[in-house]
This record gives sequence, structure tokens and C-alpha cells, in this order.
Amino acid sequence: MENTNEQQSLRSDIYLLLATLFRQAPSEELIEFLAALDVEQSESAMQKAWLALQEAAKNADREALDDEYQNLFIGIGRGEAVLFGSWHMTGSLMEKPLADIRHDLELLGFEREDQIKEPEDHISALCEVMAMLTEEDLALQQAFFNKHIAAWYDAFAQQIEGAKSADFYRSVAALLRAFGTLEQVQFSKNTKSNKHLKIDVKNVTEYE
Repeated sequence: MENTNEQQSLRSDIYLLLATLFRQAPSEELIEFLAALDVEQSESAMQKAWLALQEAAKNADREALDDEYQNLFIGIGRGEAVLFGSWHMTGSLMEKPLADIRHDLELLGFEREDQIKEPEDHISALCEVMAMLTEEDLALQQAFFNKHIAAWYDAFAQQIEGAKSADFYRSVAALLRAFGTLEQVQFSKNTKSNKHLKIDVKNVTEYE
């Protein structure tokens, strides 16, 4: 049971880390934290992604990160990479996938906070929901992930990796892809859970 709870906590932390990194350019404090991660050498995709993110953080320049985020995700009219699921699934923003997410969030009892302006199909919003669901029934987690994230996270990661403005965020895309793939594998196994949201990313490297 303890190992299961620890894994749930680590998964929640990783989802929250991804949510934070895709919500805005990382703070100096977060960059320092990532640069100091204790990452074991391993052949797993997750460990390679952590090592790449650590190295990117060590070489990051705070002002350059702000510019990268602006050019990559905002741009003039549109950035090089689109943060919203509807666009990746239909080619347009504010389409049926967004309505589906809003419907499911209502069923789950999640309410949108007033200060959040982005539509609910923003990758950060979806990662935050998954972080909260890590303590819920596995079948519920799997259903939400498969319906609202699985169909497009890899295409989103590829979009970032192919963007001219991408530097630091290539390593974030690699983490998203590795973690998303791992989640799909883990969902095929039997685990369970209940409800906790935090931004402490300590020991995230233990989840492979």
C-alpha cells in the first residue's frame, strides 16, 4: 500500500510539474530545482527525459526562457505549438472536444476557477485534473486520460520538438511524451486510489 501511495504522489507531482511548465515560463526557483534534481542513470525513456530536462535547466537563461515561451506558445496570432486539445483533435479551437471536457469536468464535480482564463482543453488544465485524479479509481483515471489527453499529447510534443523557437521546451516535450507513454502502460495494470493536489516535485525521478 505504501508503494502504491508513493507512486500516486509521484504521478501527481509529475502532472503538476508539466502543468506548471506549460502554463508559463518557469520561475528562477523552479529552474534551480530542476537543475539540482538527483537523477539516476538509466536506459528508461523517463530517466533520459529527466536527465535532458536537468541539463536544459542548468543551461537555461531566465530572460531567454520568457522569450522562448512567448514565441513558442503565444506568438503573434498563434505560437509555433498549440496548447489546446481541440486544435490537435479537430484542427480548430473551441470545438467539440472542449465541450466534452467541460461536460466531464462537471460530472466529476470540478469547477473552473475565476482567475483561469484559458479554455479547459489547455494541456496544463488537463494535467492538473489528472493530478487530482491520481487518488481516484484507476478506471476513472484511464477513461479521462484516454478521452482527453491520449489522442493528442504525442502530436503536441512533436510540434514543440519541431519548432524553431524550442530550446528548453524540447526537454519538457520529451518528458511529456515519456510520461504519457508510461501512463498508458501503467493503466493496463491494477492499482487504485483518493484526492490530493500539491506542487512538491521531490523524488519525481523515482517514477520510471
